[in-house]
Amino acid sequence: MSEIGMVQIVALCAWLVLAGSAVASFKLGWKENVRLALVWAGIFVAVALMFSLAMG
Repeated sequence: MSEIGMVQIVALCAWLVLAGSAVASFKLGWKENVRLALVWAGIFVAVALMFSLAMG
């Protein structure tokens, strides 16, 4: 793996920690956090599918 690839992985992990700490600051329970994560994952999957269908 190239040096740039490693930097990208480290940056993505840092963004994940930042997003996780932002969600944790709301002090929601586990059930609400899981539901929120699934909703956001569904949104990202839907947008990715729309782009792939539009480009393909």
